[in-house]
Amino acid sequence: MLINCVAYKDGVKLADLPVEKISDYLKMGDCFVWVALRDTTDEELKNMQEEFGLHELAVEDASHGHQRPKIEEYGDSLFVVMHLLEVFNDEIVIGEVNVFVGRNFILSVRNRSNLHFLGVRERCEREPELLRLGAGFVLYALMDAVVDRYFPLIDDLSTQLELIEEHLFDKNASLANIEQLYELKRKVVILKHAVLPLMETTGKLYGGRVPPVCANTQEYFRDVYDHLLRINGTIDSMRDTITTAILVSQSTIAIEQNEINKRLAAWAGIFAVATAFAGIWGMNFQNMPELKFEYGYPLALFVIIGTCGYLFFRFKRSGWL
Repeated sequence: MLINCVAYKDGVKLADLPVEKISDYLKMGDCFVWVALRDTTDEELKNMQEEFGLHELAVEDASHGHQRPKIEEYGDSLFVVMHLLEVFNDEIVIGEVNVFVGRNFILSVRNRSNLHFLGVRERCEREPELLRLGAGFVLYALMDAVVDRYFPLIDDLSTQLELIEEHLFDKNASLANIEQLYELKRKVVILKHAVLPLMETTGKLYGGRVPPVCANTQEYFRDVYDHLLRINGTIDSMRDTITTAILVSQSTIAIEQNEINKRLAAWAGIFAVATAFAGIWGMNFQNMPELKFEYGYPLALFVIIGTCGYLFFRFKRSGWL
């Protein structure tokens, strides 16, 4: 579905275009065309390929979707893949935006995501002195918008981790904490898979040999790289904290089980003594002197109860009960 198709010259909007007029404006040479598509069909992509002369491998990747974040260079043009992450019903939903960038055009194709870039276009149009830099600056603005949307997600995951840490030592809560930590770790991994590959490839857009379309916007891409570097560092820190929290929860479970085992062992020791006495006096041999003693039965009960009470006292004092 076509969202926008606009031609710009010297940072100023010229006109909204129908698709069939794109090639006419591309021939002008002193303007560039910015097209935005959403959930595009193969037929629409084919039309755009004909209008912009897109490389068939890049079009194939955009058509199939589910690509790893990357930046690939095809001659004088770039093909950029970024993940769009949004939370729905406490689950992270992964969308995708594919961006084709040439000297005088930029085409963005958004798939499986409700996040839009209308604010990016408005921001660029409010800054004609920057929009005059051409398609390279628009690519920066799109990447910056995608990366900035990772920050609220990081903050939300950090808040969830802090809440779990507050209940890390609650009694009988260790198993529930581990389940929450593993769910949180899964979300952090999703974010890691979106950030790390994009960070690695963004380094190609500033310093040293850069694609011609980004030659006059290197400092802007360095800023995007810095944001990605900060996010990646936070993710690594969170992963270490989650791993430590899981180990602490597992240790807490082991300690709780050890306490239970100590109690069971203490009660087993007490009942073992009682069983031993009852076993001895219950053998009923003919020549057992205790059998004819008038107070033998209450005395046996007293000895058993007294011995068990003494053991209970000692176990209680040592913290086993």
